[in-house]
Amino acid sequence: MGATLLCELGLFLLCTLLCTGHAQDAVLTIELSWSSFFIGESVTFQCDMNEGEDTDWEYKINKDGQDFFSYRINKDYKLKMTSTGDSGEYQCFGLRMSSRDTKKSNTLSITVLDKPRATLTAGTTTIPVGGSVTLTCSVQSSDGWKYEWFRRTKRTSEVQIRDQQNRDIRVPYGGIYRCRGTRGNPVYYTDKSDDVTIDITFSNKVVVKQQPNWPQLFRGETITLTCEVQEGGETEWFSEWRGPRTLTQRIPYNFLRFVVSESSSGDYMCKSRRGYDRYSSTEWSEPFTLSVSSKSCLLCDLHFTNVIMVSTG
Repeated sequence: MGATLLCELGLFLLCTLLCTGHAQDAVLTIELSWSSFFIGESVTFQCDMNEGEDTDWEYKINKDGQDFFSYRINKDYKLKMTSTGDSGEYQCFGLRMSSRDTKKSNTLSITVLDKPRATLTAGTTTIPVGGSVTLTCSVQSSDGWKYEWFRRTKRTSEVQIRDQQNRDIRVPYGGIYRCRGTRGNPVYYTDKSDDVTIDITFSNKVVVKQQPNWPQLFRGETITLTCEVQEGGETEWFSEWRGPRTLTQRIPYNFLRFVVSESSSGDYMCKSRRGYDRYSSTEWSEPFTLSVSSKSCLLCDLHFTNVIMVSTG
């Protein structure tokens, strides 16, 4: 009696071990190995029995221990995430149609987050002519992203920067930038980042120079102040000016020509922009001081004649 009981117990334990091990060798995987998903994304579960043919089985998916997808002959299940409530522990079960045997898989933990907004950050904005600034786009809590980049100005509408899908890009122009993340197939888009305005400040020094460079100015004379960019190369520069009588003026060339009067006396400063790019400029120059005599210029014609004579050789 005791020997028989012991034998039956041994067979029971052996059967339990074999059956249990055999019942758990199914495998549940997801098409993309991301740890987190976002509302609006889709995930495809793949349930493999690792025994017989796929068509020998019916498959179902449980979530948190409850039926989620009922038995069916397709081993792939596609789920579109509609809320954070889709987070949970997922497990698949197989039912062999010939014997009604069942197998169960491992569990997969899925986290679903609210739709993300990309984050855009900028590196240093002080660069020399011909340089660029690094922009970085990132998306929280997950992997697998490519990126789309956009730029606009106050005068132009937003356009995508083509051939740029990296997390980091280098741009040579100022402006208003945004980015967003993309991943998956069909493509999933994050919300675009907040605007980041890049005002590039060139390190080139600018100097105000006067022509003609007469030591004494008289009321009624005409002079030209030039905003000279040191090591400015062949770049086309526009200038901005501050003077004693005016607010900042933007001028589509790099000089300021005017007839002086007593009220012209004072400090003048300039800075230069690269062409029509309103988001890239030098720092302001050091003040350049004009002193205009209240006396009329009796020798203006002589000054002018001398300039012509010198300039023509």
